[in-house]
Amino acid sequence: MQGYPQQGAEGAPGMTQQVPSAQTGVAPPRGGAPLPGRSAPRTRRARLRVAKADPWSVMKISFLLSLALGVVTMVAVAVLWMVLDAIGVFSTVSKTMVEVTQGSSGGGFDLQSFLSLPRVLGFTAIIAVIDVILVTALCTLGSFIYNISSSFVGGVELTLAEDE
Repeated sequence: MQGYPQQGAEGAPGMTQQVPSAQTGVAPPRGGAPLPGRSAPRTRRARLRVAKADPWSVMKISFLLSLALGVVTMVAVAVLWMVLDAIGVFSTVSKTMVEVTQGSSGGGFDLQSFLSLPRVLGFTAIIAVIDVILVTALCTLGSFIYNISSSFVGGVELTLAEDE
């Protein structure tokens, strides 16, 4: 509206009306001097204290996160196995192992049959299940220990700040 003629009760025809900078959306630069007529920016602060962690909630969240980590581990191992198989790593290493371990009676150690995809994924699933159980139990135990220690020292204190 700045620079356009205004008509009405406040001004005569042909008079221009100045719009304050607060209405134009121009803000003072951060760290710079405030605009004339405005006070310096204020910072609001809130102090929060985490005095207790509910063990049941910690157990549920840690179970879900460790379960997701287990699924990601399964997918990553499957993709890695397929990539290594596609570029021929297992067949090359298997041929080398057969040549090294082959005796006069014939035969040898066949690495490719030992490291088949179902066997590798089964072993990974066992490790993932153990990981889910251990992470869930350790996080829940950690919440109990945190609750006991926070009763002595008061917990963790956070200060949140917001610039206006």
